[in-house]
Amino acid sequence: METNGFSNCIIKSLCFCALLGLDLSSATSPYIGKIYPGFEGSQMNWVDHNGVFLLSNNSVFALRFYNGLDVASFVLAIIHVRSSKIVWTANGTLLVRNTDKFVFDKNGNAYLENATTVVWSTDTEGKGVTSMELLDTGNLVLVGDNWKILWQSFSHPTGTLLSGQEFVEGMMLKSFPSQRNLTHYLEIKSNDVILYAGYRTPQVYWSMANDNRKTIKKSNETIFSASIVANSWNFYDPNKTLVWQFRFSPFNDVNATWAVVLTAEGSVSFMNLERGVPPRPEPLKIPQNSCGTPEPCNPFVVCSNFDIRCQCPSALSSHPNCMPQLDIPCNSSQSVVEMLYIGEKLHYFALGFVAPVLKTHLNGCKEACIRNCPCRVLFFENTSGNCFLFDQIGSLQRADSGSSGFTAYIKVQIGNGTKGKKHVASIVIISVSTVIAIVVLLYIGFRLVLRKDKLPEPSQETSEEDNFLDNVSGMPVRFSYNDLCSATKDFSVKLGQGGFGSVYQGLLRDGTKVAVKKLEGIGQGKKEFRAEVSIIGNIHHIHLVKLKGFCAEGSHRLLVYEYMEWITNHAISEKSDVYSFGMVLLEIIGGRKNYVPGEISEKAHFPSYAFKMMEEGKLEDIIDPNLDIDKNDERIIAAMRVALWCIQDEMHMRPPMSKVVQMLEGLCAVPEPPALVQMSSRLYSSFFKSSSEEGTSSGLTDINSVALLPDVELSGPR
Repeated sequence: METNGFSNCIIKSLCFCALLGLDLSSATSPYIGKIYPGFEGSQMNWVDHNGVFLLSNNSVFALRFYNGLDVASFVLAIIHVRSSKIVWTANGTLLVRNTDKFVFDKNGNAYLENATTVVWSTDTEGKGVTSMELLDTGNLVLVGDNWKILWQSFSHPTGTLLSGQEFVEGMMLKSFPSQRNLTHYLEIKSNDVILYAGYRTPQVYWSMANDNRKTIKKSNETIFSASIVANSWNFYDPNKTLVWQFRFSPFNDVNATWAVVLTAEGSVSFMNLERGVPPRPEPLKIPQNSCGTPEPCNPFVVCSNFDIRCQCPSALSSHPNCMPQLDIPCNSSQSVVEMLYIGEKLHYFALGFVAPVLKTHLNGCKEACIRNCPCRVLFFENTSGNCFLFDQIGSLQRADSGSSGFTAYIKVQIGNGTKGKKHVASIVIISVSTVIAIVVLLYIGFRLVLRKDKLPEPSQETSEEDNFLDNVSGMPVRFSYNDLCSATKDFSVKLGQGGFGSVYQGLLRDGTKVAVKKLEGIGQGKKEFRAEVSIIGNIHHIHLVKLKGFCAEGSHRLLVYEYMEWITNHAISEKSDVYSFGMVLLEIIGGRKNYVPGEISEKAHFPSYAFKMMEEGKLEDIIDPNLDIDKNDERIIAAMRVALWCIQDEMHMRPPMSKVVQMLEGLCAVPEPPALVQMSSRLYSSFFKSSSEEGTSSGLTDINSVALLPDVELSGPR
């Protein structure tokens, strides 16, 4: 009994070892042709076969774990065995470790998983998959009953196309990232085959339609698919009719296994995988120009053709690697920018594939880039006025001989905000000076109001005191009372009435429209009036109405001003000076005029837009973006509120200038101004009526248009 028991134990042990050996042998030997559901394994199971676990029947192609950046990280790939050339990858740049598993489960789904998640999957669970096969063409397929293909790698290409593989509209070739982490793509799109660079805004750099090396078999047809036939790349319409043919090799070898490869540098190479280890690509490539890919040199560096010589523009030579600082915040107080000249007679690969953002002059193109935050580089063509804007670029090129090429500028940040601080300082000086001037005028006015006594009627002859006015240096034009009666048609068109008199519309003999202010009951003497005219007549400021002349004849005291497009339909009222000051202050803060016809409707009338932004709590949208200021600075907020108080439609709501000065100097709090609903609705209706009657333009083709352009109008594939 003991002998029999011992013998049985020995036999069982030998059988177990034999079975174990058989299992180990099957686990480490590649399968031929196909595998079945219920399969799984990691690279470690086939380490003795370089990770190969499935071979095609002719052993030309293999499915294997291919090591990536180090010996312990892998991609699941189909390779051409003889050349070791990868022709398809499952997980691309998402590498797995040597212990991670490939699974072909019993439900028919094939996937690659790491320790925490599924990296790649065919998503064929429950579709009746019966086997996975690697065909002699290099196509990995999942098949069901009656050998129906339910999934195939040929329908999900990565960076390579093989002989017999159909590439159709909707598919995409994607390169491995370049050394500068740029990815390139090949697609059938818009009845063409295009290559483009994967920048933030994709940029096309080649198209088959523009390549004169192709043979046109049938014109004006839709391109739907492409495939390699012998030594040609053929392009077909939806009915499989040959439209274009691109012959990439003079050798027509019937035994060749051709591959179209999108390289990490962005070029398309053609190679016979049966020739050489590794196989040498054909001399013909796409694009043929050595500087025709997006980054043969570093971005902003000029690439010279044929020998790929890279030259940094002199304007950028002081920057490390010829790379300027491009990280310019859109709303930062430090974002003081300027357009830096790069050079002229330049070319850029994407310019042949995009429409210009606008037609303008060079300064208009520069202004458009400055006003668009994403814009970093502009190209301007002097002969056509075409302006192109880009948020990111690759290498530059020299223009072809005989071509004027393009002038290029780059947006750079300058200094540390010094320019902005100077701007703020100038605003403060202008504001304070304006306040002081208005206060002085109001003080003089108050004194005049107190003196109600009417001036005695002097003689008809001009007195010696009046003659003195003609001899004061810098005095404006002196008009006679009869001249102004004639100009105003006896003061028949009244524009409005202020605290010290009425204002009338007039027309001088030379056709100049004027506003004539007739001072009434001011009790002002000749010396005071002379002083006032001398002061106002010598003030010349872009934001202040100019005094063109005066009349001091007997008891008549009149001031002749430039005629001002009183925006509202209301007549000039008391506290008009407060309104004017508020408008000036608002224009200074916003860095723009109060009405810009070319702007979008919401922003055209700046006061209405300012009130809207205040109600929405978006005060930063009112501030001039070129100002180097903190948008939360209480002084700026106070100044904006003061401006909005001053331009209230109802004059009784406007503060007196003495109160304005106190609020600006911080001597008293500035309350929230009320909404200006009445004025806004009235102004908008009048503006829109005017616009609809006169017509508008798009602004994109106007030679003087420098309107703010949105991000999507940055040059990109159309």
